[in-house]
This record gives sequence, C-alpha cells and structure tokens, in this order.
Amino acid sequence: MPNFDFLAQPSLPRPDVTLPDAVRIAGEQFGLHGELKELGSQQDRNFLVDTGRERFVLKLANPVFSVDELHAQNAALAALSGSGVRIPEVVPALDGSDLVTVTVRGQSLHTRVLRYLDGEPLTGVARPTPEQLATLGSLAGRVAAGLAALDHPGLARTTQWDARIAGEVVALLIDHVANPAKRRALREATDAALTRLDPLRPRLRVQAVHGDVTDDNIVLGRPADGTDPAEAPGVIDFGDVASGWLVGELAATVASALHHVPEEPLAVLETIAAFAAEAPLDDADLAALWPLVVLRGAVLVVSGEQQVMIDTDNAYADQNRDHEWLAFDLARRLDADELETFIRWRLAATDSAESSVPAGRVVPLDSTAANLVDLSATSHSLDGGAWLDPSAERRALASEAAASGHALTRFGEHRLTRSTIDRRTASPTLALAVSLAVPDGTAVLAPFAGDLDEVAGSWRLRGPEADLWLDGLERPASAATVAAGDRLGRATVLTVQLSRLRGFRPPAFVTPQFPAAVWREISPDPSILFGLPLAAAEADSAAVLDRRDETFARVQEHYFTQPPLIERGWRHHLVDTQGQTYIDMVNNVTAVGHAHPRLVAAVRDQWALLNTNSRFHYEELARFTERLAGIAPAPLDTVFLVNSGSEAVDLALRLAQTHTARRTILAVTEAYHGWTLGADAVSSSIGDNPRARETRPDWVRLIASPHTFRGRHRGAGSAAAYLADLDADLADLDDAGTGIAGFIAEPVFGNAGGVMLPDGYLRGVYERIRARGGVCIADEVQVGYGRLGRYFWGSEQQGVVPDIITVAKAMGNGHPLGAVLTTRAIADSFAAEGSFFSSAGGSPVSARVGLTVLDIMRDERLQQNAEEVGGHLADRLRELGSRHPLIGAVHGLGLYLGVELVRDRTTLEPATAEAALICERMLAEGSVVQPTGDHKNVLKIKPPLCLTRESADRFADALDLVLATL
Repeated sequence: MPNFDFLAQPSLPRPDVTLPDAVRIAGEQFGLHGELKELGSQQDRNFLVDTGRERFVLKLANPVFSVDELHAQNAALAALSGSGVRIPEVVPALDGSDLVTVTVRGQSLHTRVLRYLDGEPLTGVARPTPEQLATLGSLAGRVAAGLAALDHPGLARTTQWDARIAGEVVALLIDHVANPAKRRALREATDAALTRLDPLRPRLRVQAVHGDVTDDNIVLGRPADGTDPAEAPGVIDFGDVASGWLVGELAATVASALHHVPEEPLAVLETIAAFAAEAPLDDADLAALWPLVVLRGAVLVVSGEQQVMIDTDNAYADQNRDHEWLAFDLARRLDADELETFIRWRLAATDSAESSVPAGRVVPLDSTAANLVDLSATSHSLDGGAWLDPSAERRALASEAAASGHALTRFGEHRLTRSTIDRRTASPTLALAVSLAVPDGTAVLAPFAGDLDEVAGSWRLRGPEADLWLDGLERPASAATVAAGDRLGRATVLTVQLSRLRGFRPPAFVTPQFPAAVWREISPDPSILFGLPLAAAEADSAAVLDRRDETFARVQEHYFTQPPLIERGWRHHLVDTQGQTYIDMVNNVTAVGHAHPRLVAAVRDQWALLNTNSRFHYEELARFTERLAGIAPAPLDTVFLVNSGSEAVDLALRLAQTHTARRTILAVTEAYHGWTLGADAVSSSIGDNPRARETRPDWVRLIASPHTFRGRHRGAGSAAAYLADLDADLADLDDAGTGIAGFIAEPVFGNAGGVMLPDGYLRGVYERIRARGGVCIADEVQVGYGRLGRYFWGSEQQGVVPDIITVAKAMGNGHPLGAVLTTRAIADSFAAEGSFFSSAGGSPVSARVGLTVLDIMRDERLQQNAEEVGGHLADRLRELGSRHPLIGAVHGLGLYLGVELVRDRTTLEPATAEAALICERMLAEGSVVQPTGDHKNVLKIKPPLCLTRESADRFADALDLVLATL
C-alpha cells in the first residue's frame, strides 16, 4: 500500500481494538502475558504490558499506515543507537520478525512491541526547571542530529504534523473548532505565520525527523551521576517519523514547552539554545522558528478538536485540548519579530552586561538643547485624538525642528502615536530607535570606524561593539569602509538605532510584554551618538500603586489586581502609560466620551472668565437650569444643582420628608443610591455593604426588589405579584399609623446590572404611594440622560413621571455635577428648612460643562447611537448566551447592559469567581469591564455613549474568546 497522505485522508479514528483483543495479540504473537492497560494515543492503539518482571508497549498502528512507514520508524530507532539518547528497544515477535499483521474484527493491523522506557514524562511537571527545559531541547537536537543521515522509503509520507503543510491542515480541520472566536484567532494567526514563512520555504532544510519530541514523549529518568545509560533521559513514540523541516522538529518541541511556562514564555529560549547546541540552526531556521511554533500550536488545536469529534471516547485527545489551546494562544500573542530577536540574542551568546559603545557624534548639532519631542501618552501635542493621525510623529518633529533648529524623539519612550485602538494583541509602542529632524542637507558622520553597507533600504555601519542602523541617510548606493568622523551622507529626517546583535536589526518598536531593560541590552540607548540625554523615564505602575495605598484610604478600591497606569482617555478608549489602549465599557460617568474637544474648550474658556458659587449672578446658571427644566418631563420645572449623585439623592430624600412632613421612606432591596448619610440609608446592596440589610435606620422600610431574573417573582409579567407583596407591606404600615414620605428606586435596576423592572411595576407603586400622600423619587443617576437609547429618562420606559428625579454622572462627563429635578411646590416647601446652598453646585464652570454635554449629545446623536449600537451589542451578547452556559441572562437596554453569569441556569448559582477572572482576562484582551450586583456576578456594561459598532464587536469577540477558554 502507498505511504500515508493526510491531505487525502484527513480522518483518522483509532482502530477498534479492545483490551481483550490486546491481551490475545500480546500472548499469541509475542509470548507476553501479564497485566495490560491502554495508553493514550491520538490515532493508534497502544497498550502497556506488565509481565511482573518487565514492561513493554504493544503498538497497533492505524490501518492507513503502510509497512514501509512502520519499518522507517524502526530504522529511526536503529539510527539513534549510540547517540546518547535512551530509546525503546524493538522486541521481535515469536516468529522473529519486528512487525506482524493481525486481524481484529476484519481490520488488518500492523503490530509491534517495544520495550517500555522507564522514567517520568515532562508532561506531569507543572513548572519545569531551566535544566529540564534544556533537557527537552537537547534531546530534540540529538534526535535531529542522529536522524540527519537517515534515508528510507517509509519517510516519504505526509502526516498532519508535517510543518510544510500546516496551513493546509488548519484550513482542512478548522471547522471542527466550534467556537467562532477561536476560529477567528486560529485563522488570523495562521495567515500571519504563513505570510512570514512563505519566502523562507526554499531555504529550509529537509531531513528525517521524529516529529514529536515533546513533553509527552520524553522521559526524564531518575537523578544520576551520568555514568549509567539506564538513568539518562529518553525519547519515546516514533510514530510520526517522516521527512520534514529540521526547524519543524524544534518548533514542535518548543510548542510543547510553552504551556508549562505561561507566565514566563521566554523560558523556552533554554530549550531552543540546547537544541541548537546539538543541531545548529542557520539564518533561515531562526527566521522561520516562531511562525512554525504558532503553526504547530494551531495544528494541535484543530487536530485535537477533530479527533474528539470523530473518536468521542478518546480521553487522551480530550484531555490535551486545554493545554494545546494555551500553547497556541501564548505563541500567537507574542510578537514574531520580538521572538526572533530574542532567539538570535540567546544563541549569539553575547555578554548580557551592557557595554559602552565608543562613539563620536552622528550629526553635529549647534545647540546643547535636545529639543525633545514628547510622543508619550501624556503629551498635550497629541490631544484631541491627534495621536491617531498616521503623520503625527512626522508633523511633531517638523514643528519642533522649525521652531528650534532641530528636534529629537526619545529613546525608550512608549509612544502614543504607535498605539492602536480596538486591538487584539499588544501594540508595539516602545521606541528602540530615535529620529532626528534637521535642516535639509545636514551632514551625517560616522560615529565610529566600520564597514558601511545597504540592507533592505537601510544603511548599516558595522562597528567594533555594535551595529548602527540608519534610515533616511542620503548617499550614493555604495558600500564602504569608513573611519570615525567620515561623512556618510546627508539627511533631513534621520532614524538611528544601535544593535549589539550583530548582523540583525531588532524591531524599532516593541511591545511592553517584556521588560525594557532586556531590550536595552540588545538595542542600547543611542544618546552617546548625539551627546544629549535622550532616554525617557519609564513610569512604574506598581510604585505608583504603592504610593496610592500609602496615602489614599484603601477602602476606596481600585479595579484589577495589577491595574494598568491609565493617564489618557479618548472617546470610549483608555490609554495607559505604555501606550496600550482599552475599550472602556464601564464609564457611564463620561457619557460623551473622554477628552471631548468641545468640552475641553468650554471648560478652559469659562474658567478663563469666571468660576465662583451660585449665589453670584451670571447667565450661565440660568441657561443651564432652563435647559434642564426643558428636558425634564412635565410637570417637573424646578432644578437644584449639586456636585454628585449621592448629594442629589440625599437632597431628594430631604425634599420628600420636608414636603410631606413625614420621615418614612420606602426603598427596594439590593439597590445602591450613594455614600452620604441619607443616600446610604436607602442603599441595601450587600455587594457594597455586607451588613446593609441589618443596619438600615428606622425611617427606612425595605420592600422586595422587583428583580425579574432572580427575585421572589420572575419574568417581565411579574409586576402584579410584586405589587401584591407591596400591598401587604403598605397594609402593615397603615395599621401601624406610619405615614409615608416617599418611595425611591431606579427605573432600571442598575446595581443589579441593568435588570429591567417588570412592565407596569412603577406605575402601580407610584399610584399606591401617591394615594398615601407620598412623593415618588426616580434615581436616574446611572440609567438616565439618554443611556437607554429609546428613552432619555429611565422612568419613561415604565410610563411614569416621578415627583423628583435625581441625576448626576453623565451630566458632567466626569466633572462633579449633579441635579435634582422636581416641581416648584416641592422645591418651595424646602424653605421650611431654611435656604439651600452648594458651593460648587451650579458654578459657572459646572453650568458650562452641563450645557456643553447636552449640546454634544444632541449634535452627535448620542442617544440614538446608544439605541443602535446598544441594540447591536445586546444581540451579540445574547448570541454568546446561546453558546456559553455561563451566561444566564443579558439584561438592560441601550448602552446600559448587564451579562449575568451563573454556574447553573436552573439554580442560578452566581458565578462570582468566574466573573472576577473574566474581568482580569478581558483587560488582557484590551477591554475594561467590571462585575456588579449583590453577588458580583454581573458584568456591567455602561460605556460612553459614543461607543462604535466596531468597538462593540471587538468587545463581544473578546468576551466570546475568554468564555471559550475559561
């Protein structure tokens, strides 16, 4: 039969062989009797045979494999004898042959026996030591070297593990991956890896390879002094022996090591170095290695999913899926240029200590001033979204050079101009090169002696300690040997980078995934070439967090266990000091988006004129209160201005009590209304205060929250049941002669994650409260101001008009601004308590901010955007819920949504720990989201109202992937 071709026959279920079959074959064909148990295998059947004195492996090959292929495996074992690698010994059958054919239920199966290799596989080691990782690489390298000369007709086979067809294998099997986010990641990573690999293919060496020297297939042996060969590490499972790329052998080994070191992926450099010491790698191998690691990971993932689908009881394939995905995911997230650089640096065996680069000036500058251009996350020259302009760096350089004669960028700066929004992986923002803008025709000099040549459009000066790479150098295209100080050419904009990795240029910009100090060893600070200090100071996020904890009350919590240092916002994005962007899905405070230019200008202009308190007379206050009264539902026509939602709620409660001359306030359980004494009194969320239910003051009466998902009564039609419960509560108060001052609730249950109230609930409550002379308060601090999309006020959704509305957050877009909207009669009744005054409430700046926010919302149609993008996002989230059992429900409306996570959709057991983990992982995916609710199991989604459809999709895609890999 011909040798196997996977692309022609991609489905390989294991042969149908039972344990009794194996017992019979071992005895009849090999004379082996004892205890048998099955060993794991992707596509064959393997059994451990323990005779009591010795152990063997009975191997029944998949019937698609030819006799030649199995003989080639035995030939590979023979080729490695004496190589220093402990390998299994072939045990002949009773008839003396090393391969017999048996029939099992009509199948002809080629069968062999190998002596069992004692030792502990690396698979069981959770965190291998550097020595163990090196052993893995050394064994793979010795096997590769030992098989280099092997030639056999059985090697001419095409298995799914052949790196040369990895792209075809992924394309063939990817539909077996059920999750669309995983498929998307696999396709994108595979395409990128193939693009890097394609030009290298003709240069990659082909030889006999083991194909699977992995953590599964090496045995570490026992600690020994090295004199007993039986104690040496060994290699098993030669079932994938074939012709293939030498570097593909190493890629398989590295991919198997990755999942052991998720927190320190560069540990695999020890594996690579140990391999190269046994089987040296050439330039093409080094360029191809990381793309092949990614491809190997992708093939493992799609093959594992296929195998489980066609061979449902294959526990071995099933159990491997998690760590195979982890290995692929790690590999694809690491920048291939960076990994190639690290690999070359490790193999170059360069002294890691930074050495000085003896150098003169590369450009003679007249000034002693650096004239540095600030391209960091806090640069005001990049305000207003200017950092997203592809020409931002060039314009900033040109502007500074025009003003000062020359301009330089900084070394080691995380450039905001290199940041990307809606990112899927880390953005390469850390500058290892600097750029200089000088008058046209400025001379460029050789800072040290060396050989100058042109490489791929750049010029390289090879010096005694380092290479100097130059972009923008204008000179005739001719190589030369130059002396220090020689004129190299001229330039107007010159980019300069030093490299101690000789003959190879590191990336000019790298991600912050690895410490900057590591990069400075490879690509040193070029300040010496200019005689000016160019190095940027690196922000230390952990140190700033320590300073915060030293002086800021720790009860004022922060998001995330290791929070990024956020110093900029733009629209619905946040940016940290390393230039990494995050989609902001929690900032309902900044309704119109971060750093809106109109709002920035309005605040600046008003502050330049006047900012004082509202007892002074100025028109801005009248304009703002007129506008608020105009958007309030009739008959609400009077405005109080304060500084926050908590103050607004506190004031609303006092208005209700003063107006009715009563004290008792009804509030629903699980709600949160603020931190002031009054607002906290009506807050009963145990997520914010575990003792909330037992510590309410006597003037607060709690009624059951109308929680349609996990409340006492459930579903959109549960209003009647909740109102019946309320009737019983009110009857008790009536019987006790307790008068009601008011009722307070959010029109959408915000603290619970945007849970909609049952239809008709507020109408029924308001009727009952007003019938008893009470006042109805709608806390719209979180849900109001257009966030629901279809409705400007949350109470509109319930078809009611409150007596008092409290609002804040969105009003000021981050500026402290809150309001109470009510009737003139209720407002005037407060005069019995004396006058009311808030120092900053209604200040000229606050009033200007409030007006500008409303103008922006109107002019940019942000309420309509909340409806359109929010509806699209809700649809995406509900579709995720159809595939991920962890999602119990999607709550909310517009851009106030909540994804409730449960461990069981029947019991509704909250998935609290999972929610916390998801939020941490979403941060790594470039999205900020946080849990809410009494059980902290609801992902609260309340982004700025300018959220785009593209960012909503990126968020949903990221959540899909995180849920699929949780």
